[in-house]
Amino acid sequence: MKRVLAVLAMLAALPAQAETVAIVNARAWTMTAATPIENATIVALDGKIVSVAAAGAVPAGARVIDAAGRIVTPGLVNAATQLGLSEVSGARETNDQSVASGALGAAFDIQYALNANSTLVAQARADGVTEAMVFPGGSASAPFQGRGALVHLKPDGDILDRAQAALFVRVGSGTSDKAGGSRAAQWQLIRNALDEARAPQGIDPRERLLGRLDRASLAPVLDRRIPLVIAAERESDIRQAIALAGDYGIRVVILGGAEAWRARADLAAKRIPVVLDPMLNLPYSFDQIGARLDNAALLSDAGVKIAFTVPGAGIHLSYNAGSALREGAGIAAANGLPYAAALRAITRSGAEIWGADDRQGSIAPDKAADLVIWDGDPLEPSSGPAVVLIGGREATDTSRQSALRDRYRPGTESPLPPAYR
Repeated sequence: MKRVLAVLAMLAALPAQAETVAIVNARAWTMTAATPIENATIVALDGKIVSVAAAGAVPAGARVIDAAGRIVTPGLVNAATQLGLSEVSGARETNDQSVASGALGAAFDIQYALNANSTLVAQARADGVTEAMVFPGGSASAPFQGRGALVHLKPDGDILDRAQAALFVRVGSGTSDKAGGSRAAQWQLIRNALDEARAPQGIDPRERLLGRLDRASLAPVLDRRIPLVIAAERESDIRQAIALAGDYGIRVVILGGAEAWRARADLAAKRIPVVLDPMLNLPYSFDQIGARLDNAALLSDAGVKIAFTVPGAGIHLSYNAGSALREGAGIAAANGLPYAAALRAITRSGAEIWGADDRQGSIAPDKAADLVIWDGDPLEPSSGPAVVLIGGREATDTSRQSALRDRYRPGTESPLPPAYR
């Protein structure tokens, strides 16, 4: 009671222009507990959550949204996308996710190409995604792909949340030809790059493989300020990544990890998280020959932190970044992952892996008021967001899909859709 009174007193003392929003009668999955809060009241002020409590008090003057007993979650966090970087694969001018030539390798930085007006950003926002990691597709110096950025899908202005949030490399059969034809060369190049970045003065300038910009981009990895994200699928590559983390004392995140379940004990022991595709059950290559639908359940049960991405052969990295993510979480839940863990993998875990959990991924005081009220079970593909709040403001559900629907759906007053009247 004292806490509620303190919150009300604080709200009363704030300026008149501060907007207070209260979601009442919610089944709130806060992601700070293994079970939801029933009949929850979530209070947000000026874009941040102030309180969440069962049958909590509603501040005077608050704008009230009645959730009517429906599920409320934090905004979804897609742990690996190319939102704002890639839109139409056949339209070159809409693709900025990679460079094939030039001087940039590890230093390639996608932050400068983010397009907040991409129709796919609006679609993801309408599907409940509020935060995402955007990663580069490749650079001119394999196996390095470049530096990714965190984006916050607020409806107006710049979506860049944090630039240079992680450095990406890709190893395996699909990209080994760019390193001469062997994954062994890929690992040697990574190790050589870390050595050069750590002590360039010890290497004859004529023998250096990295330019100044690429060496500088590796410094935050060596200082553990950002993780090195290693896109790898085969167990042997995942074990090389584990060894690399130990040898250089760096933070490593596995992206992909089709066979990560085979190394789950070592991944857990080294506290290396895995961003995986929960829908992968048929291998696209021999690197994924051990793919199985309970990969997420096995990793989680072993104590490995997991978050989800659903590439869909590259399509869902930008298209359907929200709906595919939820469907993947539902499939993981259907294959042994506890329901709460599946929800966590598309909300809080992604925020934790990318260092955004101080503001994203859970419903708790001082976190961003990025919230979704669902019209059903969020892990069911047939459900969807009823209301999306970003920074406490209701985001529009208009997307290119909804605009096309409204343009071509026959109305009740005419057999012809609006576009043909």
